[in-house]
Amino acid sequence: MQRLFSPSLNSSSTSTLEDSFDLVVLGAGSGGLAAAKRAASYGARVAIVEGDRVGGTCVIRGCVPKKLLLYGAIYKDYIENASSFGVSFEKTTIDSSVLLSNVRDEVDRLNSLHIKFLQNSGVELIRGWASFIDTNTIKVVEGNNYENQRIVYGKNILIAVGGHPTRPRIPGSEFCWVSDDIFLQDKFPETIAIVGAGYIACEFSSILNGLGVNVIQLVRGDHLLRGFDKELSEALKENMYNNGIQIKFGQFPIAVDQKLGSLEIHTNKGEIIKVERILLGTGRIPRLKGLDLSAVGVTVENGKIVVDENQVTNIPNIYAVGDVSNRVNLTPVAIDEGRALSDRLFGDIPRKVNYKLVPKAVFSRPEIGSVGLTEKEAIECYGEENIKVYRSKFRSMSKSLSKKGPSCLLKLIVENLSQKVIGCHMVGESAAEIIQMASIAITMKATKANFDETMALHPTIAEEFVTMV
Repeated sequence: MQRLFSPSLNSSSTSTLEDSFDLVVLGAGSGGLAAAKRAASYGARVAIVEGDRVGGTCVIRGCVPKKLLLYGAIYKDYIENASSFGVSFEKTTIDSSVLLSNVRDEVDRLNSLHIKFLQNSGVELIRGWASFIDTNTIKVVEGNNYENQRIVYGKNILIAVGGHPTRPRIPGSEFCWVSDDIFLQDKFPETIAIVGAGYIACEFSSILNGLGVNVIQLVRGDHLLRGFDKELSEALKENMYNNGIQIKFGQFPIAVDQKLGSLEIHTNKGEIIKVERILLGTGRIPRLKGLDLSAVGVTVENGKIVVDENQVTNIPNIYAVGDVSNRVNLTPVAIDEGRALSDRLFGDIPRKVNYKLVPKAVFSRPEIGSVGLTEKEAIECYGEENIKVYRSKFRSMSKSLSKKGPSCLLKLIVENLSQKVIGCHMVGESAAEIIQMASIAITMKATKANFDETMALHPTIAEEFVTMV
């Protein structure tokens, strides 16, 4: 291949062929891996720099291990309802240590698999932590060994280092877990307090409750899941209550004390809550510390790197994708951003990412799936008199014999003039799988008539989306 880039002769370090790349990717998470492999498929010489395991938040300490834990939690529901189907158990126990060990083994397998994918793609994996020297030059330090450094040059540099959990600045917060810590445990406690109202807090509340942990959730505001349709969050709240989760709205910790074998939360309302462990599920921020972005003048606002619709920063050859940028922080979005960038840089394909219709899911018990406008957003956009909301609430067949468990809620939001479906939302089993398919229809600008013309598949939950009147 003809080389596209040679470092400046004015550089203070001696350059070699091995040090110079057409694309240097900082971070081997979902977005970085996607960009690196796509660029290499076009013949570009690519390096990816990573100081941690390969796979990023989603594979190592996020989506994948979390959903594996959720599957473990769901078995409790199956067992409790088994007698309705004629299945009996003399005794059942939940050994969280076995589940956690198996989840870690699966994460290790995926880490190794991603390394092999890079090797097969011809991407060089450089181990260590990166920082900028200038707009084309990166210093890589392995661990804390500052004597073991490597200088790497790139015509194009992509920042895809992801994010990390936040820890509120309150006395005693160092005694608490953040979401990364969950997957490192040998077993789960008997009692836990979870702080937060977002998807991280709600998912772990549901998972740990399903695994037999006594869960208390502290929510600063008056509702769960800001940004989701309010009716969905209310349905989840009801089911969390029914599952035995204590949710304390309007309460948040102001201090944490460590006692012998337990922790005490002091809340803003003067309550003291005693539990074995505390999980802070209060959000994530970009992992920018140590990159030395000031050395090259990359614009950062509100803790995020500012990029345009082509993932370009204010420095023309420096790009950012995924959780570090001011876009949508979801794994599939980061992957598409990375691929679109490499398509444009090396494949001569001027493709842009569509941020308008991004499906979202919360892997709680029950699941939530959502795409398009919420009811509130639709009213704000079109006016209440110009939309129509269709909904269906029922108990699924899997719960019909036991007469226990959450109801399903399905919801369509339609704009009256065009009759286009502008929002599709669901609470219930397989919600994420169903919404993924509904996203295709909404992306293609399907109307309510298109939904009505679609033949139902009976008996299923999803058929309700095409039979609503």
